Amino acid sequence: MMRRCPLCNMPKPAFYHQDRRRDYYQCATCALVFVPAEQHLDARQEKAEYDQHQNSPHDTGYRRFLGRLFDPLVAKLPQSAQGLDFGCGPGPTLSVMFEEAGFVMAVYDIFYAADAEVLNRQYDFITATEVVEHLSLPGEELRQLVEKLVPGGYLGIMTKRVSTPEAFARWHYINDPTHVCFFSEATFCWWAEQHGLSVEFPGNDTAIFKKH
Repeated sequence: MMRRCPLCNMPKPAFYHQDRRRDYYQCATCALVFVPAEQHLDARQEKAEYDQHQNSPHDTGYRRFLGRLFDPLVAKLPQSAQGLDFGCGPGPTLSVMFEEAGFVMAVYDIFYAADAEVLNRQYDFITATEVVEHLSLPGEELRQLVEKLVPGGYLGIMTKRVSTPEAFARWHYINDPTHVCFFSEATFCWWAEQHGLSVEFPGNDTAIFKKH
């Protein structure tokens, strides 16, 4: 079986790390670190993990956490902007925060809000908080999100970033069995360039892309 990068589809990624449960590879082209597909959970196991999440718009700590993406993104948006919260989870919160600020929002989640109709529209901005690390085929899904943005639109992503192999070996983030793709700043910069986007990093776990 020819192993390929799930972001850029290039073959022959290098071995990066191994723990008791899984192997991790790194792509030489885009620098994505990923778990091979045969070691992913199936959909039922994955949903069982997500069902344990207790996120709610009434949780001020969770709102503060999401504020790390909300604050820099909302500052860029015209008041008429319409958005999509992709991968909103069982307790949509970021969409509520945008609605409270006067924006029209749609939500989508493959397990909790699987209304495919919302994926047929165009948006001024799309958010994906704590989502991309779960995607088994991030190249395909992220490309589709960019297609749903109007020119000048923004894609806001929140995910913790890979730094060094030494830090990776000690990283709590890889202990979650639903986390299968790990992005670095270099990966996001490569991906932005491939898709004609500009990117900025307002924080160490946030990235905002602009479509030109």
